[in-house]
Amino acid sequence: MSSTLACNGKLLDLSPATPPKVMGILNVTPDSFSDGGLFVSREKALQQARRMVREGAAIIDVGGESTRPGATAVSVQEELERVIPVIEAIHQSCEAIISVDTSKPEVMREAVRAGAGMINDVRALREPGALDVAKEAAVPVCLMHMQGEPRSMQKTPRYTDVISEVKSFLQQRIAACEARGIPGDAIFVDPGFGFGKRVEHNLQLVKRLADFVALGKPVLMGVSRKSTLGALLDRPPRERLAGSIALATLCCEFGARIIRAHDVAATVDAVKIFHAVRNADNE
Repeated sequence: MSSTLACNGKLLDLSPATPPKVMGILNVTPDSFSDGGLFVSREKALQQARRMVREGAAIIDVGGESTRPGATAVSVQEELERVIPVIEAIHQSCEAIISVDTSKPEVMREAVRAGAGMINDVRALREPGALDVAKEAAVPVCLMHMQGEPRSMQKTPRYTDVISEVKSFLQQRIAACEARGIPGDAIFVDPGFGFGKRVEHNLQLVKRLADFVALGKPVLMGVSRKSTLGALLDRPPRERLAGSIALATLCCEFGARIIRAHDVAATVDAVKIFHAVRNADNE
């Protein structure tokens, strides 16, 4: 497995000698669960991107369609109008790698043309045409597990063995990508914390993260402010920072190489401390 990903002219170093990387969340949507409506204008989105880069984000993940439970679907054109101007603006003024958070092949294609260097797909390239577009784009792709669809995924999530079922799904999607010609070293995976899982499922995903690391691909984890934290702590999304940091640190300990977060500065600090402690014996 290569430790360096080529991202549309920029390099992402995921080698063990470096701390895990933080991916800052930039939702240019009116209805995301935690920050919906805050960054819908191009200027506000660019300001937030710059802020996250200053705070240490290696990646800015731009999303134009909310995937929270019950969210309304948007058209291809609407999603393009939301994300492309923002990606262009970030590409022109920031050094960070840009990720596009989308399942639509048309949005993937235009986002990469606008400067995105990574595709982050909650549907793991299962939409018609997505595999072909990802191959043509020649940027790293994140394959995420999700049971069901965003609109209904939290109604009745059920598993016989959540770890083996999620791992099997990711193995199948990795194989589909490689069969279509997407290089194996351009693939990373996300077990899908919070996507069609109950609290107990999510906790198992973190505890057994090594099972997903064993797939031989970099692992991304997005635990920031999610409803599992709300259930455990009885706090609204904006008051879940401590819980988010605790979970992110555990994910790093169990092998995650990318942490997707709303609160970039605090997450970067936590990741740095984790890395310093992990490597203290090597001084």
